Amino acid sequence: MFVLGNFIQALAYVLNTLITLYYYILIIRVLLSWVNPDPYNPIVQMLYKAADPYLNLFRRFIPPLGRVDISAIIGILALVFVQQFLIQSLYQIAAMFQ
Repeated sequence: MFVLGNFIQALAYVLNTLITLYYYILIIRVLLSWVNPDPYNPIVQMLYKAADPYLNLFRRFIPPLGRVDISAIIGILALVFVQQFLIQSLYQIAAMFQ
């Protein structure tokens, strides 16, 4: 059963890395919204395409407060919550099989 434990632990590590990478993509997306970059830049387009679908989930329920869009803050907090909950749970499940 240790193989299953190792698999779950490796899965938790990969998911943790992917969530952390997406966290940084969201941070960069927020910083880009402050400087108004060239929208035709391929890197900017890639960041918008990666982050906006996730942020649009929160924009539907949380309207902007004046000129301030707090959907990114809520989205980042939700991502951190899921990361802490999911990764810790997977590590504990992996420990049961070792």
